[in-house]
Amino acid sequence: MTAPVAAVEPARVGARWIGLLSLANLGLWMGYFGPLQVLLPNQAQDLGGIDKTTALGIVTGAGALVAVLVGPIAGALSDATTARTGRRHTWIASGALLGCVGLALLSGQRTLIGLTLCWCVAQAGLNTLQAGLSAIVPDRTPVRQRGLVSGWVGLTQSIGVVLGVLLVTLVVSGTISGYLLIGGLVVLTALPFVLATPDPAVAAGAAPRVTLRGLTAVFRFSPRANPDFAWAWATRFLVQLGNAMATLYLLYFLRDRVHHSSPEDGLLLLILVYTGTTVLTVVAGGIVSDRTGRRKPSVIVSGYVMAAAAGLLALWPTWTGALIAAAVLGLGFGVYLSVDQALITQVLPTAEDRAKDLGIINIANSAPQVLGPALAFPIVAYLGGYPVLYLVVAAVTVLGSVLVTRIRSVD
Repeated sequence: MTAPVAAVEPARVGARWIGLLSLANLGLWMGYFGPLQVLLPNQAQDLGGIDKTTALGIVTGAGALVAVLVGPIAGALSDATTARTGRRHTWIASGALLGCVGLALLSGQRTLIGLTLCWCVAQAGLNTLQAGLSAIVPDRTPVRQRGLVSGWVGLTQSIGVVLGVLLVTLVVSGTISGYLLIGGLVVLTALPFVLATPDPAVAAGAAPRVTLRGLTAVFRFSPRANPDFAWAWATRFLVQLGNAMATLYLLYFLRDRVHHSSPEDGLLLLILVYTGTTVLTVVAGGIVSDRTGRRKPSVIVSGYVMAAAAGLLALWPTWTGALIAAAVLGLGFGVYLSVDQALITQVLPTAEDRAKDLGIINIANSAPQVLGPALAFPIVAYLGGYPVLYLVVAAVTVLGSVLVTRIRSVD
């Protein structure tokens, strides 16, 4: 087994650096979830002559496919960047601007092809932004602080879901204003981190070379040479696949199965409950794993808790059941967000290519967004509906948790 190549251990980062990084990540997640949870489902429903579940699956699937391609490529280019504007900052700023453009273009789309193309542009920008933000954590933080930093960053994902939905449902009205507000915030939250934190330029001789032909290699890694990295990828893929299948049709689940009188308000309340319980565990889970040095037990147990939440939705498809499931999901997902990300930074194959390697990990986040709709749609439409869907989600999540035990180099 080839052990990950260690870089010089960086100095501890302070609260200001963590706060600005978290703010940038908050904008990123609002950029993802404001559209995914509300704006895109509503636009898909308004398309004439097209089934809403099919339309939403096409749009999100195409965007996720772009994310699969862009994440590793943006990471490899970031690794090779020697610009004075910084190895990671250059791509953080560029990604935020491109994401804003894509979101702004989405605001005026009324056709399936328009929605699909513009969501692909937005995904390209947001994944470029994410590549830079993810890589700068192992660049700048020591191993014993990564659980804490990942906890705060993970917290922004949960808050980003709430704020994204809140902003496009209660603060502004209408699709156009919703997209423009979210797009502007993606840029405004990234700029303070870019302008006020260090990201020294890398000497040309110290950066890996990337050629146009060589970009195809960014999607390859050797499971035999780096088995722990491969198992970490597989576990992340399965958990995210379950998450993608569970959340894609959540608004429709409330509308068509639970028969909630106001599905959008119900979705917002579920997200608030989920976020509240996530807050209880996300930072604490990271701190505990830093102090004990043990990551795997927390990741495994958190997966089982998330699977239990999916089981509740399958067996108790009522408004009360959904509320309890949201609370249980938050407890598990909070620990998972912080500890699994910290674990992954410890099994990266090399320090020099860490943004590229994190881009490969991001395929495990993005590819399920392509596969999830393909699996979820026939289950909902033909193979038993929402109860079967959520039982499958529970089984997939449990499998992802079990495979964590295969990782050997991290306790």
